[in-house]
Amino acid sequence: MNLSVSVMPTNSPQDQTRSLILDNLPDPLISERGCPPRTRQQIDLILLAIEALELGGSEAMLLAAKELELQNVVKNRVALWRMRSSNPLRRSYTRRPLTLEEAKALVIIASHLARRLTVLIRQLLLAYQQLHEKQVPLENHFRLSEYLERFRAHFRSRMNPRRAKVAAYSSDEKLNELAISLLSQLLFCTGTSGMQRFWSSLFDGEVA
Repeated sequence: MNLSVSVMPTNSPQDQTRSLILDNLPDPLISERGCPPRTRQQIDLILLAIEALELGGSEAMLLAAKELELQNVVKNRVALWRMRSSNPLRRSYTRRPLTLEEAKALVIIASHLARRLTVLIRQLLLAYQQLHEKQVPLENHFRLSEYLERFRAHFRSRMNPRRAKVAAYSSDEKLNELAISLLSQLLFCTGTSGMQRFWSSLFDGEVA
């Protein structure tokens, strides 16, 4: 009896779509150990700022992964936590590498969410600039004060205070400065080719 065997292609349509999305970002020349520490730190901090902007930020990231067909990379909440715990500044630092594919997925998700929050980000940055110029306390703007308070709480609960880089942000003022800087980076991601430029900036001086 002759048996006919059909051979399925190795790449499914979903895999091809996923590859196309990830291919929007170039592959830098880095060590086989994965993304450099600074890259891992910056990606995690950008996501921390998004969490401070939006309640249920982690759920929004998982939903964005599904919408962008990146769920094969960011599979669930545990996978997301493990990727973010590759940040050496975290209390939960796991010493696991962050692959380029994972880093790309997180940057794409962050940029996607930043575009959705563009109006709010612009409003907060404008409010900060006006308050700073008039030397008015930041607490006078409810929405900006709320963002800064959430960011400080997230940072202090998740980062390891024994790390020198974390200890440098022991004051509210320093953490506010970091939070505002991250807002500027998020706005940068929303511009034309902003995601690609932000991605490249993560590896400045870090190539192998």
